[in-house]
Amino acid sequence: MSNILVTGGAGFIGSHLCDELIKQKHKVICVDNFFTGQKQNIEHLIENKEFTVIDHDIIDPLHIDQKIDLVYNLACPASPIYYQKNPIRTVKANTKGMINMLGLAKKHGAKLLQTSTSEVYGDPEVHPQPESYKGSVNCLGPRACYDEGKRVAETLCMNYHREHNLDIRIVRIFNTYGPRMHPNDGRVVSNFIMQALQNKPFTLYGDGSQTRSFCFVDDMVQGLMAMMNQEEENGPVNLGNPEELSMKELAEAIINLTNSSAKIEYHELPTDDPKRRQPDITKAKKVLSWQPTTNLEDGLNLTIDYFKTV
Repeated sequence: MSNILVTGGAGFIGSHLCDELIKQKHKVICVDNFFTGQKQNIEHLIENKEFTVIDHDIIDPLHIDQKIDLVYNLACPASPIYYQKNPIRTVKANTKGMINMLGLAKKHGAKLLQTSTSEVYGDPEVHPQPESYKGSVNCLGPRACYDEGKRVAETLCMNYHREHNLDIRIVRIFNTYGPRMHPNDGRVVSNFIMQALQNKPFTLYGDGSQTRSFCFVDDMVQGLMAMMNQEEENGPVNLGNPEELSMKELAEAIINLTNSSAKIEYHELPTDDPKRRQPDITKAKKVLSWQPTTNLEDGLNLTIDYFKTV
């Protein structure tokens, strides 16, 4: 049994991670400021004596008295609507917040895993994206608070590793979906499902040819834990589903699965929106013996069932 700190633990991915860690009999401290995290995501864990919740923003220093063995740092808004709503705090979460979490890990002698993002690749000129690709990011654009913030967070992790010998892990998460996604987070899967269930027009940006690769949340959690538990690689390691599909194909799949009468409406592509996104997961397969196992139809059906209850 380990004492494990999960920042952003009430969020979409974080709450599923807390579930799995509790299932494996660990003690979990969930830290969240509930800006995008939702209390209902973790309410089923509240009565568990091995689970503790701290309402806290990692931009401010965090003091934990009990010994911490592992830190999973997921604390940062991850959808464009939320991270652009308060871009300065998004940058702070990835700089001041990152320094605070690295300092806490250093104090406790804990191993820290940082959840970075495929957004560090920007609008990529290399496809699919391997970890060696340095990216094509507009540091002045509206998405830069998140893109560049996560790039700085990776830099901080590696410098703490070099200077203080801190045991760190970095993963770059590609598009992830599943139950507990916020219905109004502006991400394409939640947008399309909500529009389908309400028979509202699908909001498709550009001509619908831009691509993404979608990983079901249960697979992502297994990847995070595999990365934390191995000793061969500090990272970064891509975690995502290498099956690429266009936004128009995704829209049509959701319309079919929901039997929706919704039509597709086309809108102008947002600034700096990547045209293609697909992970090269060669390293994850080799180092972690990990790859996604949930097919898109099964994952979408589980996600649709969840949204019907929201």
